[in-house]
Amino acid sequence: MPETVAFFRPDDERAAEAAEIVESLGAEPLSDPMLAVEPTGAAPREDADFLILTSKTGVELADEAGWQPEGSVVAIGSSTAAKLREAGYAVDRMPETYTSAGLVGELEADAPGARIEVARSDHGSPVLTDGLNDAGAYVHETVLYRLIRPERAGESAIASAEGDLAGACFTSSLTVEHFLDAAADRGIRDEAIEGLNRAVVGTIGPPTREVAETHGIEVDVVPEVAEFEALAEAVVDRL
Repeated sequence: MPETVAFFRPDDERAAEAAEIVESLGAEPLSDPMLAVEPTGAAPREDADFLILTSKTGVELADEAGWQPEGSVVAIGSSTAAKLREAGYAVDRMPETYTSAGLVGELEADAPGARIEVARSDHGSPVLTDGLNDAGAYVHETVLYRLIRPERAGESAIASAEGDLAGACFTSSLTVEHFLDAAADRGIRDEAIEGLNRAVVGTIGPPTREVAETHGIEVDVVPEVAEFEALAEAVVDRL
């Protein structure tokens, strides 16, 4: 019987895609969405020198708002870049490392005196905005959507507490926190962490790893590329 690997992507095409990837790797997918998108109705500014998008969701909302950027469009990574191109936008810049720190490194030489728009969720890392500010840019942030925990989230926490998880793929710091909150709501937080520590835990990048380890979760793998397919492959390979 295939070993069960949990993931926490929003309940849309991302969860369906993740399930297909995990299944193709020979594992049993357990989809437990820990994030739901609540749009704010705001639209990104259009008149900045550099306009940063950090997620496919942000691109979708910007496109729905009729966004027409005047400056250089910057994507945090290949998935966001692909969504931008699909929506008809040019992608002018993308960091080698798909993280907030990578974005700062990509733009810091151009930052002094530049107007930079950052359009993202309400849980965006301050590493990006603080880093660009420190580099001399005039940074404006637009919150396009809030990320909330769905009421039904928690199946994976139960599975972990009962010892039924072989692996877990955390794609953001917030998925870690929401997993633990869902476990706490059920009175099984410690048991769920113990279950994770008997399983193979993967995180999408170093910031997510740091949050997980702060809460006592032992992280086994972090892929070189911050994309779900690479994360799932790393977790299943370690099983």
